[in-house]
Amino acid sequence: MKPAQFDYHRARDVSGAVRLLSELGEDAKIIAGGQSLVAMMNFRLARPGHLVDVGGLNTLQYIRRESDGLHIGALTTHHDVECGDVGTDFGVLREAMRWVGHYPIRTRGTVGGSIAHADATAEWCLLAILLDARIVVESVRGRRTVEADSFFFGYYSTDLAFDEMIVEIVFPNPAPHAAVTEYAERQGDFAIVGAAVSLDLDGVAVVGGRVALAGVGATPVRSPAGEAVLAAGGTFADCADAAAESLELEDEGMVTAEYRRTLVRTLVAEACSDALVSQGVPT
Repeated sequence: MKPAQFDYHRARDVSGAVRLLSELGEDAKIIAGGQSLVAMMNFRLARPGHLVDVGGLNTLQYIRRESDGLHIGALTTHHDVECGDVGTDFGVLREAMRWVGHYPIRTRGTVGGSIAHADATAEWCLLAILLDARIVVESVRGRRTVEADSFFFGYYSTDLAFDEMIVEIVFPNPAPHAAVTEYAERQGDFAIVGAAVSLDLDGVAVVGGRVALAGVGATPVRSPAGEAVLAAGGTFADCADAAAESLELEDEGMVTAEYRRTLVRTLVAEACSDALVSQGVPT
C-alpha cells in the first residue's frame, strides 16, 4: 500500500523543527530514519497531514560522556551505538543492538525515533526503563527532561506533546554488569518477550540488581519481585520464577499467557547469567 497524501517539510535545525511542529499542529509528525513511521503510513495506520524531516540534523547525532552520564543524541543510529565507544560500563547498550531488526534498519533507525515510537517490545525503551534514562525534549517553549518511568504511557503513547521532539537521551547510571536478551520467532522480528538485567556486585557476589521486561504489557516494566530475590541473595532461577509469577498476563492471539510466562522465566535467568559474565565474572 501507499501512504495517504501529506505535505513534506525539511527542518534545517532543531529550532526550525519545533517551530514547524508548533505551527502545523497535531496533524504533523517528525520523521528521521522512518523505519517505524513509514511502515505505519503505508498500512494507513498513521495518516499525518504533514511530515517534518529532521534526518539532516547532524548536531543530534553523537555519543559523548559527560559528568552526569552517557549522552546520546536523538538522531544517533542503532548502528552508531553498535560500533561506537560507549565504554565498558555502558557496554549493554552496544550489545543490545544485535537484537534490533536487521543491518539496514540499524543503519537508518534512530535512538530517539525508537523511544518516541514507544513500541512495548523495543530494545531502547527496555534499556531506558532498566537504566533510569532521562529523555530530553524540546519545543518552542524550551527544553524539559522526563524520567523514563514517567515517559511511557501505553502502547505507542508517551508524555511527548504534539509540538515537542526528543533531542537527547541521557543514561546517568553506569551498568558494567548488565545484559539484554529476547525471543522472536525469527531473527530481526519484533520480540515476543524481552528481558534486561543489571546486577550489583560486591566482588563476585550478587547483592542486588534491576530486572526489566518488555512484551508483558503496554510498556516495558521493572520487576520488583525479581529484584527482591536478587537483593536477598537468591538464585537466578528464583529471580526468574518470581519475575514470571508476579505478572498478570492474558492470552494474545497465538501467544498464550503461560507461553509468555515461560519465556519470561527463561529469558530473565539467561539475562542474569549473561550480566554476570559481561565483564569476566565467573559463574
